[in-house]
Amino acid sequence: MSVLPEATFLPTQFDCEPILMDQISNRPGHQRCMVGDGELLLVAHEVPVVGRSDREALFFWKRRDGKWIGPDGKPGLLALEQLLDRYSDAIDAHAAVVDEADTASEIFGILRHAGPLARASRNLVQSLNQVLDVDQDDRVIRALRDRAVDIERAAELLHADTRLTLEFWQAERSEQQSLAADKLNRIVFRLNLLAGFFLPLVALGGLFGMNVDLPAFVKPLFWWIVLTGFLTGGAILYYAKRKAEREAARQLEQNREDGL
Repeated sequence: MSVLPEATFLPTQFDCEPILMDQISNRPGHQRCMVGDGELLLVAHEVPVVGRSDREALFFWKRRDGKWIGPDGKPGLLALEQLLDRYSDAIDAHAAVVDEADTASEIFGILRHAGPLARASRNLVQSLNQVLDVDQDDRVIRALRDRAVDIERAAELLHADTRLTLEFWQAERSEQQSLAADKLNRIVFRLNLLAGFFLPLVALGGLFGMNVDLPAFVKPLFWWIVLTGFLTGGAILYYAKRKAEREAARQLEQNREDGL
């Protein structure tokens, strides 16, 4: 039987029965197992490529005699084992980068690939389960399915760990910015206090630079008035500083309790 024109993407060595051919369109489609009258056609996808929505399809044909034919036309499921190896290698490579990443752009690049990897591996497991629903005695497929399940779990963990790492970095950066803003506010507050304290001193210094005759009743008390002003200003500054420190300590303690 010749391959239909709309299914030219099938390997030329495949001589599928009409029931299988009727289930094929002009595109490979999603990962699945198509069931015929004694034959199976398994569609698997290559490891996803970042930035590409299309997927390269690999076909595996199970003949009536129970033998599998791979996409290269060779008997057996070696190509499917190699496909699982590529999935596993891609996940392991990303997992190693996550542990050593220093920038958010690196984590985001892994996150973009981890999602498609998790979806593709999940769909591959479902396709292999469809094969086992038809032929439960296929031990090779069962072993490959079990390995695919492990790969699916690793891909989902990679996706979750990458997302949590990125969210943790964002929260940490937000906390650092909040602490920096709080520190800046305290500095501005102290500068305002200093300005308010030294402004009268500047005015007083300007007064000393002028030849002004003080009233007679002020002269005996003048330096006492100046000393009292200094002491009062210092007391106000000390009180404001202590109050700001207590407020900062209370805010820090509240942040720790919220974190717990």
